[in-house]
Amino acid sequence: MVGIADIERARSAIAGTIRPTPVEPSPSLSDIAGVPVTLKLEHHQITGSFKLRGAANAVSRLSDEQRASGVVGASTGNHGRGLAYAARKAGVRCIVCMSRLVPQNKVDGIKAQGAEVRIIGSSQDDAQVEVDRLVAEEGMVMLPPFDHPDVIAGQGTLGLEIIEQVPQAETVLVQLSGGGLISGVAAALKARKPGIRVIGVTMERGAAMYECLKAGKPVMVEELPTLADSLGGGIGLDNRYTFRMVHDLVDDVVLVSEIEIAEAIRHGYWQERQIVEGSGSVTMAALLAGKAKLSGPTVALVSGGNIDMTLHHRIISGENVDVAREAA
Repeated sequence: MVGIADIERARSAIAGTIRPTPVEPSPSLSDIAGVPVTLKLEHHQITGSFKLRGAANAVSRLSDEQRASGVVGASTGNHGRGLAYAARKAGVRCIVCMSRLVPQNKVDGIKAQGAEVRIIGSSQDDAQVEVDRLVAEEGMVMLPPFDHPDVIAGQGTLGLEIIEQVPQAETVLVQLSGGGLISGVAAALKARKPGIRVIGVTMERGAAMYECLKAGKPVMVEELPTLADSLGGGIGLDNRYTFRMVHDLVDDVVLVSEIEIAEAIRHGYWQERQIVEGSGSVTMAALLAGKAKLSGPTVALVSGGNIDMTLHHRIISGENVDVAREAA
């Protein structure tokens, strides 16, 4: 598994590419939860999400030959943007493969960073087929969004920041999708404070890692439209790192509904004065719904803010947005 030494090396490697992000106490969520709640505002990261950390670390570890070959990855949006930014800064060619379920604003954000985008099929698995072809036929280097030791170590730098900024934390809520983020964060947190609890939060619609944990092994899970679009996609049947790390390091997993995600986006805007995407808001959703079992001071990670602003306006104005119906 990825360990604290890997994460500390990653912190040094990406120091010139990412920015440390702030924390803010949330009086409103503290009142609701009954314990002190602090928000870790990672949506203030340069590319609008935590994904830059893992991508930057992975790019930093490429050999000269690999840099010349270029990098490719599948993404639901935020990994692609982080990979595109890190690759451009390093002068490396980058192709990002995505499914048609990815919102247009995230596609545009990746293109704006100078990467080539290819829309393939209706799932992350479909996009991965094109990634595999580019690796096999053109010799490009695949940098996946989560199941890669350098990516996990980069995401783990968030855990170092959290425990340094909020050393009294006893529980940390972290987004759960493919597991790269929570694996790295949990590894860092538990190395520094072994008794701390880490709770994964994900959406009810297409919760891949949750279903895999229930099955006791990686399984196929249908990818469905959701407000938490960045949490979509499977973990891969040949998962090498994150399934085991999540199984061993994460204390609990909480599911939130589409209605609860929308309410958290509204809360983030009206109460916290933050613009947060659906995936970034699921930790707040768990707190608002009273679904997380808390013990003492709690940190809720706000992981991304790359939401389509028209969708955001509809949600904060009180509209009950049904993305599944609109995608049909």
